[in-house]
Amino acid sequence: MTHKRWTLRTENTSYAVRLSPAGPWAELDAWGPLGVEHGPSALDRSRRTHFITPADAAPAEYLPYGLRPFTGSELVASRPGEDRGVWWEFVGAEEQQGALRLTFTDEVLGLRTVLHYETVPGTDVILRRAEFTATGQLRLERLDSAAVNIPVTGTARLTYLSGQWSQEFQRTQLDLPRGTFAIGSLQGAPGHAYAPWLAVQDGEATYGIALEWPGNWHITAEAEPGGSLRVRAGRVPHEEAVLLAPGETLVTPSLACAFSPDGLDGLSRVWHRYERRLAGERLHRPRKVLYNSWEATGFDVDAAGQLELAKAAADIGAELFVIDDGWFTGRGDDTGGLGDWYPDPVSFPDGLGQFIDETRTLGLGFGLWVEPEAVSPGSRPYAEHPEWVYRIEGRPSRLVRNQLLLDLGRTDVQDFVIGTLDRLLGEYDITYLKWDMNRPPTERGRPGAGSVDLDAEHVAGYLRVLDHLRTAHPHVTVEGCAGGGGRVDHATLARTDVVWPSDNTAPLDRLSVQFGFLHAHAPHVMSSWVTDAPGVFDPRPRSLAFRFVNAMCGVLGIGADLRAWTAEQRAEAARWIARYKEVRDVIHHGEARLLGTPEDPTCGVQYDLGERTVVAALSTGRLDGAPLLPGRPDRLRLRGLDPAVRCRDDATGTSYSGAHLLHYGLPFSWSADHDADLVVLIRE
Repeated sequence: MTHKRWTLRTENTSYAVRLSPAGPWAELDAWGPLGVEHGPSALDRSRRTHFITPADAAPAEYLPYGLRPFTGSELVASRPGEDRGVWWEFVGAEEQQGALRLTFTDEVLGLRTVLHYETVPGTDVILRRAEFTATGQLRLERLDSAAVNIPVTGTARLTYLSGQWSQEFQRTQLDLPRGTFAIGSLQGAPGHAYAPWLAVQDGEATYGIALEWPGNWHITAEAEPGGSLRVRAGRVPHEEAVLLAPGETLVTPSLACAFSPDGLDGLSRVWHRYERRLAGERLHRPRKVLYNSWEATGFDVDAAGQLELAKAAADIGAELFVIDDGWFTGRGDDTGGLGDWYPDPVSFPDGLGQFIDETRTLGLGFGLWVEPEAVSPGSRPYAEHPEWVYRIEGRPSRLVRNQLLLDLGRTDVQDFVIGTLDRLLGEYDITYLKWDMNRPPTERGRPGAGSVDLDAEHVAGYLRVLDHLRTAHPHVTVEGCAGGGGRVDHATLARTDVVWPSDNTAPLDRLSVQFGFLHAHAPHVMSSWVTDAPGVFDPRPRSLAFRFVNAMCGVLGIGADLRAWTAEQRAEAARWIARYKEVRDVIHHGEARLLGTPEDPTCGVQYDLGERTVVAALSTGRLDGAPLLPGRPDRLRLRGLDPAVRCRDDATGTSYSGAHLLHYGLPFSWSADHDADLVVLIRE
């Protein structure tokens, strides 16, 4: 019997799937560079098994509990009150250009499952998801998006992004010779502890996945007998189960799968290219240099003080002025005001519209901070609609940051949020909106609603509101934030313009955050500010130049109290901002390469676009003692250049060959007063 095989091809990779000769499931046949599918499968193995079933040992693309009873399954389903288990049969395949659908049915249980594969044009990303249709009442306890088999030849090296609030996106690595590794979140958002992203290396061959889901999730990697590595990923349903009614269909979130032969750095560029595609036409809208007044004034917002800051921001070259938390009624501190989204007449005696007009005369756009999912206990919406917040009947509702969380899965709550944002964006000339979320759900219930997947409904409501913003207010730039980097995923990134990776803006702390962030996400979505914040985890002082060069690695913003800066500091800031505007198209549209790590004495990021290469270089280590002692410049080797090319430093006029920059690198003579530089190389 000949078993069918299908091959999906991206720009540089092949992904081949076949029907297993051992049972009714699909198996990975090959995944890697184009042409890797020609030859015997690297995943072929002895078909003999002892104390497990053939399905447990198979490099299966997706298998339910029942067929695969022991080594981890992607789907656990049953009829309510009956035994769990799915024993499906293969029904057929539909293949189109860049897409594949494999259908399986369990007639006894009453379940039809379709596995979807889709290539993303212009990228090396393949999207996978599962679709379930019930013909009877069903209970789904696990409903992963996909299983990904990694054809490693030795011990797999896992790279993931871990952390906590103010220390997100820390690149973390481990080897997994055997056993199980798991990360995830039950906080109703991706969370600060882990990003829904994983990379697996077999030498330089690097495979990656990212789950497109801004709710509860998990990623589980299992190093299995026989040397294989299998990764399962998906959303985690509220109350650990989803009920499907007869005729109902459920589609899982997409799991983006990527491959690069060039290590973690190469994989990062695959993700960057994918996120540039997610941005669509919005990618070509310049990310303006913003000034945010939060660190300067906190909740002490008044028109006169804000206008003083706006004038200072305009003087140094900022293009956008954003008022953060504290602009609305009842918001003298974090104990009140959320939900009452009207400008405070005491703070703006002439009206917010008049204030915005005054910022416009300075040549600045205007933006506001909002937290649409939260209400304060004393707010009018909560007084009128206490049923709008998550709660469990007869139990106290805990406050986190002195606030309650709205049940955004309710249509009436979504309509309230949409109406509020439409009113603000329609009444005022607002071109920038920072959407924050500062608490997770705790008492997550909806009394009287029965069995409802509250997490999935909240996600649907969140995405509905963002989709409305994109359609009804296409000119507005939207920034995603959740107490820092607590909600960064591809579903959010497809609907926002930038995200806020962390509330920590200290220079060396931020460098570590951004180093990890850029492994998974593109520079054009990474909002980063220059502030005066001291280090929390690494308090070593760094110059204003270091803070600027570090922030210029993404989307530049300013958050310091400019009133406290000297004239010299403001003049230096103006020079850096002007420099950034000259090269931001390279940073946001170019190919980025991570040079070294924050643990190295010198590290940086290289951006290549057209005839220009921009290098952001940062000194993180000890100095060499020069000129008191003999010393020589530190060097930062570049990557990806043509060795035969000639480049000229546009500031010094120094000429380099590509071979020199690849072999020796750019020289930097660091000192206590010179700890960062931005070099622009022009092809000659």
